[in-house]
Amino acid sequence: MIGNDRFLALIPARAGSKGLPGKNIRPLHGKPLLAWPILAAKASRYVDRVVVSTDSQAFAEIAQAYGADVPALRPAHLAADTSPSSAAVVHMLDTLEARGERFDYLVLLEPTSPLTEASDVDGALEKLVARRDIADALVSVNELISSHPAFAVRQLSDGRLEPYAAVDFTRLPRRQDVDPIYALDGSLYISSVTAYRKTLSFCHDRTLSYVMPHYKSLEVDSLIDFICIEAILKNYEQIRCAA
Repeated sequence: MIGNDRFLALIPARAGSKGLPGKNIRPLHGKPLLAWPILAAKASRYVDRVVVSTDSQAFAEIAQAYGADVPALRPAHLAADTSPSSAAVVHMLDTLEARGERFDYLVLLEPTSPLTEASDVDGALEKLVARRDIADALVSVNELISSHPAFAVRQLSDGRLEPYAAVDFTRLPRRQDVDPIYALDGSLYISSVTAYRKTLSFCHDRTLSYVMPHYKSLEVDSLIDFICIEAILKNYEQIRCAA
């Protein structure tokens, strides 16, 4: 807890991944992908309850084995490819509130961002709670460096290149002269429950950013991502010290 506030960590884990079947329970560095956000949330100093929203009984059993609760399976109509993620979140909030469990803040952690740690969750929660005068939500971001649009190029019809933003290649800025910009990286999302029910989103005009280091911002969308993140985990202490 922070003060008298109660914090719910919700981990969505739909079974129907098309790009990489069974992705959410695929083994990563000795544990199923789903286990990583569960363990991060359970290690948080502030999270009061860790629940998983899934449409799969097999996924539910894996989640429970790593210490999460599955108060109810997600209905099939909320687990389709076209189902909005907000509907699954509200379903879980409604399920818990029907049992008398109310929370002040919602922390959403995706299995596809396995490098998010308890320290990230706690730091983000502390930042949001301290800035409630201007914000109701917080999302993680990653700074765009090599992919900064100031250095983007376009291909002409004859195959030649030209700068996308600059007048010509002699006018490209130096990296140290461009304003930093960021991309949403999916590592974590936090909102007051009241604001989430009102907006059905974590991103709006009262959303703060929480900058994640690049190595923690990698998401699992493909087999290549799995291999890269596995390599990071095998060399984690060395990478953390160098970051």
